[in-house]
Amino acid sequence: MTATPRRMGAENSKTRLLLLDTAQRLMLEEGYAAVGVRRVAREAEVAPALVLYYFRTLDDLFLAMLRRRADKELERAERLLSGPQPLRALWRLSSHPGNALTTEFAALANHRKDIRAELAAISERYREVQLEALTRGLEQAGTQLPAGMSPAVLLVLTNAVGRNLMMERALGMTTGHEEALAFVEQVLHDYEGDPARAAER
Repeated sequence: MTATPRRMGAENSKTRLLLLDTAQRLMLEEGYAAVGVRRVAREAEVAPALVLYYFRTLDDLFLAMLRRRADKELERAERLLSGPQPLRALWRLSSHPGNALTTEFAALANHRKDIRAELAAISERYREVQLEALTRGLEQAGTQLPAGMSPAVLLVLTNAVGRNLMMERALGMTTGHEEALAFVEQVLHDYEGDPARAAER
């Protein structure tokens, strides 16, 4: 006799969204290790069984968090990089505090292969979307990159620098940051002028 699949809660349920928001807050404030079925239930003021009603396992909860954030970031990256100041947009995306959540997922991926596989797939897709939007944005803005620098090189280097500065700030490291940020701002100013007032942060 075939077992009946366990019923799952609707994806657009307010309770499901509350659980995702709660898990994300815990992850940002205390790290991925703080996210557990009982802890999320307690913080959301629901029964643990309700968490498992919407997410069969803890990994399912993590995967739902990861996918929800990825969808929002993909849309945001494409929109910003297609704007009038693609270089400033790329820097904002690369050094945004929201990357702290990506760092937590990267740490979690070291211990959970399903998370690692999903994070790798999402990151590749994000890089492709960024590159396509950045290339288009640079062309539309008429921005000429230095000789030998392609949009792909610019993308990888900017992401690396922005992410590293963000991680160091989280650790309390600041040596060299002021000079580095001043240099980045000067380069951005030379290419695109002052930040547009309506630029999204």
